[in-house]
Amino acid sequence: MLIADITRTSQAVAGTSGRKAKVSALAECLRAAEPGEAATVVAYLSGELPQRQIGVGYASLREIPPPAAEPTLTVPEVDAAFTEIGAVSGPGSVARRRELLAALFGRATRTEQDFLIRLLAGELRQGALDGVMAEAIAAAARIPSAEVRRALMLRGTLGPVATAALAGGVDALREFTLEVGRPIKPMLAASAPSIEDALGKLDAEAAVEWKLDGIRAQVHVSDGEVRVFTRTLDEITSRLPEVVAAVRELPVRAAVFDGELIALRPDGRPHPFQVTAARTATRTAKTTEPVPLSVYLFDVLYLDETEPATEGAGNEAGGTPEGAGRSSGGGAGGDLLDAQGAVRYEALARVVPEELRMPRVVTADPARAKEVFDEAVARGHEGVVVKSLDTPYTAGRRGAGWIKVKPRHTLDLVVLAVEWGHGRRQGLLSNLHLGARDPETGGFVMLGKTFKGLTDELLAWQTKRLRELAVREDDWTVHVRPELVVEIAFDGVQHSPRYPGGIALRFARVLRYRPDKSATEADTIETVRAVAPLMD
Repeated sequence: MLIADITRTSQAVAGTSGRKAKVSALAECLRAAEPGEAATVVAYLSGELPQRQIGVGYASLREIPPPAAEPTLTVPEVDAAFTEIGAVSGPGSVARRRELLAALFGRATRTEQDFLIRLLAGELRQGALDGVMAEAIAAAARIPSAEVRRALMLRGTLGPVATAALAGGVDALREFTLEVGRPIKPMLAASAPSIEDALGKLDAEAAVEWKLDGIRAQVHVSDGEVRVFTRTLDEITSRLPEVVAAVRELPVRAAVFDGELIALRPDGRPHPFQVTAARTATRTAKTTEPVPLSVYLFDVLYLDETEPATEGAGNEAGGTPEGAGRSSGGGAGGDLLDAQGAVRYEALARVVPEELRMPRVVTADPARAKEVFDEAVARGHEGVVVKSLDTPYTAGRRGAGWIKVKPRHTLDLVVLAVEWGHGRRQGLLSNLHLGARDPETGGFVMLGKTFKGLTDELLAWQTKRLRELAVREDDWTVHVRPELVVEIAFDGVQHSPRYPGGIALRFARVLRYRPDKSATEADTIETVRAVAPLMD
């Protein structure tokens, strides 16, 4: 396949706001790809590189050779060139990368050069995010989209899923199974403004579970070996010996657990989120003794027990009798993804002691649920997650089965640009442009700006990080790749003709950055409208 074919598809996708039209254009392109090209085509149309990073920054793309007259570049040739560029290292590597880049761009037409520049700069915003691309793969292979979504959940990336779907259809996709040791995307929670709203949406008895201000973790166990992964599927096992030690004691041959890691003070209240995040960061300054992390498990996706379970595994809430007795020994095991929430929790309670389980209560009574919420908040935690007892584990999606409730309005938004500060903030990137995801277009809807809530430490950090993500800038504003997620508190949503979405956040302020979350996990424009009513 020629890069020109992908370029035309990219333009068609970017030129329409309709989801069906985007899916149709992407599917047509995928059908034309050779079997060995599918994974690369999907990556390019998603605005990503299979190699992830090849050492080419925006500065390297400012000077490019004159364009070719006719399109001749193929997908395999570009992929091979990117791989070669990414492998360059050592003395003279900068010059060598530029030489290889010039050779590649010299074979590209003007339109292809523009596409490749935006691809390498991370600025290919055309609305082909995971959900749209999964539908396109299904349409191209003429199979149900549910089959593609499930395979994506199990494999974690679109490339291998596209290759399997186009080559072997449903049968090939069903060969993807839950594998201990290979992380899958976590199930996500929708939002509700109150306990009553959350319970009303489920309209049944539900589990009301503490929501901690920690780091989401997926823990895999196999014959005594424990591996810990983040919500972005990165492995952090070596940084968490205390977590590994705690989980290794569980009576399982193999298991996959979902849970939360958090740094707690001696009184049980949480340290600031930054303390927890520092323990899982790639680079951490070792100036002091690291604060140990506690692990709280709340779900099990796979289970192979070492011995028959016994009666009386414990209560469903720390120290409270409500919800107890749902586990009766024995029961479900193996792959539990499709099992009901209550069945998965029974399995969890058989092998995980109460002190390692997330506190929760099963109830249909709003007053009792509010008590759990109030206790969680009083102990310094974020709020609660209200969970259906019937829902399967819908990995990678905000299903209707889990609903989070917090005591204040907060959103996870994406930084789209940032303005230089003035006064005491001179020389620092300060005023953030905030965007919510638009699932229909695959882009982002700007909701306003804020410079409030930023400490000197955060200002310094965001200035360095956002310069790394810069794609273009002028005297006042730096536009960045939409990758950095920030948690924003706000007092409400109001009508605003200044922004494309017609709404803006009131009194927005920064709570913290969320490096553990990807932009695809940011809140949507629909969530913004649902979490807080519009104010005139």
